[in-house]
Amino acid sequence: MKEAFAAWLTAEVGQPVTIGWIERASYGFSRENWLFDATWAGQTHALIARRDPPGSVLRTDRRIETAVLDALERSAVPVPTLRWVDLTGRWAARPCLVMDRVQGTCQPLVLNSDRSLAQRVAVAERIYDQLAAIHGLDWRALGLGDRLEIPSGDAPGRALEHWTTELRAVQREPEPELALVRRWLGDHLPRSTTTTLVHGDFKPGNVLLDADDRVTAVLDWETAHLGDPHEDLGWVTNPLRAGEHRIAGSWEPADLVHRWATTTGIAVDHDALRWWQILANYKLAVIVLTGVGAFHDGLLERIHQQPVGIYRLLMTQLIAAEK
Repeated sequence: MKEAFAAWLTAEVGQPVTIGWIERASYGFSRENWLFDATWAGQTHALIARRDPPGSVLRTDRRIETAVLDALERSAVPVPTLRWVDLTGRWAARPCLVMDRVQGTCQPLVLNSDRSLAQRVAVAERIYDQLAAIHGLDWRALGLGDRLEIPSGDAPGRALEHWTTELRAVQREPEPELALVRRWLGDHLPRSTTTTLVHGDFKPGNVLLDADDRVTAVLDWETAHLGDPHEDLGWVTNPLRAGEHRIAGSWEPADLVHRWATTTGIAVDHDALRWWQILANYKLAVIVLTGVGAFHDGLLERIHQQPVGIYRLLMTQLIAAEK
């Protein structure tokens, strides 16, 4: 990788580039993260490369991720500066993005860390205010309407169709539980009235915090798209991810949703939110099954198994929704 990055960056900057320290980070389920220092013209730059792995839990398009990162550099939402893009794998053998490394730490379980309760609530407010900021962006002014598909009011139907298509592409055997969930979701499609930029995987583990617990960057935009903001709300209030998104008794889904609605000025449709919470687990099941297939084919290093726990939760959600 040193040789590959040196050759690539030398071609980009037009002068010799030396790669010093380099390390593959242990985190990241869908992309390889390579941290490295590159020196040219007497100056050393701290960079990170996100490279497609041989197999992944997600099938995403680097062109969309590039478009979103490029647009958000002109916004108030903090994102890493995108340096170079290799969409074909010419330099790094597989598609790859190179960005500036941002100061800060990734703390997936920060809301249930050893900080005081007041500190954890303050961190939660800062993190989820970034979600509100994402949904408040003028995506048309940022040019995203020219580069991303606009759902035109059918965001729920398109999301369901997308993840059903992904399921059919990766499933190795019948999945009767998911067939049942798919039918329920199709029979209860909510009405979408607001189109925003949707992050698609918003969570504390996809933000960086500085020493004062301020957000320095929002990361991992590979599933970003234009859609209904309830999609992100359903993802972060999904009970399966409670350990990441909640502080028992002090930062519950109702607190998160109320602050989000107050900040964005967007009314929350609670029936739609329930639908998106179920869609979130349908999506998660498909993601895990994608990992199962990739691991089975020898393309993924991490072991993945059938998402039986997610199926059980989905059945519970459907029963509650019918009451």
